[in-house]
Amino acid sequence: MSQTEILARLAVALGIGLLVGLERGWRTREEEDHHRVAGLRTFALAGLTGGVAGALSVSAGPLVLGFVFLGFAGAFTAFHWLEAKAEGKFSATSLIAALLTFVLGAYAVTGEVQIAAAGGVATTILLALREQLHGWVRGLTWPEIKAVLVLLAMSCVLLPVLPDRAVDPWQTLNPWQLWLFAILIAGISFGGYVAIRLFGDRLGVILASVAGGLSSSTATTMALARMAGAHPQSWSILVAGMLSAGAVMVLRVGLIAALLNPALLASLLSPVLAAAAVQAIGAAVLALRRADHEAPKLELANPLELGSALKLAAFMAVVLVVGKLLQQAYGGAGVMMLAAVSGLADVDAVTVSIARMSLADLGTGSAALAIGLAVAVNALAKVGMAAYAGGWRCAFPFGAISLLAIMAGGAVGYLASTR
Repeated sequence: MSQTEILARLAVALGIGLLVGLERGWRTREEEDHHRVAGLRTFALAGLTGGVAGALSVSAGPLVLGFVFLGFAGAFTAFHWLEAKAEGKFSATSLIAALLTFVLGAYAVTGEVQIAAAGGVATTILLALREQLHGWVRGLTWPEIKAVLVLLAMSCVLLPVLPDRAVDPWQTLNPWQLWLFAILIAGISFGGYVAIRLFGDRLGVILASVAGGLSSSTATTMALARMAGAHPQSWSILVAGMLSAGAVMVLRVGLIAALLNPALLASLLSPVLAAAAVQAIGAAVLALRRADHEAPKLELANPLELGSALKLAAFMAVVLVVGKLLQQAYGGAGVMMLAAVSGLADVDAVTVSIARMSLADLGTGSAALAIGLAVAVNALAKVGMAAYAGGWRCAFPFGAISLLAIMAGGAVGYLASTR
């Protein structure tokens, strides 16, 4: 390692310390000088000390870095303990931040500079978002946290031992992939659920609808339609929420299909964006029409319960087997039948099965058409639900804009396929 490279790496180590120290110093800016253990200069020196120790270890051996780190950790811990004892404050954040700054400074010299710098930025962001993170944690309930822990435990324990091969006579069901897909979809859904739980009613029905679209646009549409029936004066904002959930659902389906089979991206991108854009524009127009109206509250169920994930995996397994049998018996027509029937209940399972099927048995054009058919059938089914639960005053604008979205997606997809 040349002297120029060592100096550049030491500069990164110093920069990491300055970045973390800036946040720590700003947070303790009201305290008197010489009454705080660590501020801007201390953290800058911690990063530089780690960098120098890393540089020494390159030529003198890794034991040098270990001994310097132990000395630094002991000294900083002692001073931090004295400060906590004098002030009655018991927090290990600054101690952990200092040790991490040292380690990142050392890694900037001995390892990948980009990773060390990214670690410094991530550390500073986590430190700066203390109040927001604590507020987010307070906004979660124990059943929600337990659902995440249970699913993570099941994933970490079960996923590694599941066979990563087909186990059925039709060579279709791969237990490892099925469970991985269920985790993927449940995780995306839970991200939206957490958003509405954390931010509450500040963004009202629209935010809740976006979260619902990540989880289940069908369930969200039914919930909003029922509200429209009970609060007819709020039909505009509620239909806007239904359209927002639909737009998110379309984008979610396109994302899942593209992740499972990147070859589908070229066929699905344009129609998915066109359909989602029409729904989003319609939602915006309706939301702005009644922007001053107080929106009803929308309660969403936790989409990450273990039972929901298991049901999703089971449903995907059924769709995969039925799809394979229909494809073998009727070819492409059988797949279209599967898409139309499955779209009445769920689009995620049929999207997963068709995206995987197109890898070997189905062309990308036919796969994209089948996924589009499932989305269209699902959208029309939701119009029927809206009419049943919310009345025609709710269903008519929702159905008209949904039909325009289907036509726009179909037209754009047809034009793209003829090029």
